[in-house]
Amino acid sequence: MAKRPRKSYTVQRRTEILTAAQRENLTANDVRKKFGVTPVTYYSWRKKSGLAARRGGVMVGTAGRGAALTGQVRAVVQTRVRRILPIIVRNEVSAYLNELFLPRRGRRVRT
Repeated sequence: MAKRPRKSYTVQRRTEILTAAQRENLTANDVRKKFGVTPVTYYSWRKKSGLAARRGGVMVGTAGRGAALTGQVRAVVQTRVRRILPIIVRNEVSAYLNELFLPRRGRRVRT
């Protein structure tokens, strides 16, 4: 099966497509039909441009004042998760290995 050649879109064209899709309230399939952009590409552009997912039929944008706050909150949460995740993993692995290999009190060993 031969692959189609990849299309390249300029930043200006991407912006035009995203703006039209938001203005006309198009779905990813509508964008595919109208502009020839695959849904995966469309969603990728939307994510990179700061547009959030559709909620209740309304396109929710994070551009503007809220974008800075959203970015700050995301950075703080990611930093905290990165800090505590190794501790959680280490504790869980330790508990699992202890459960497997350490004898319990009052536990009979079969012979």
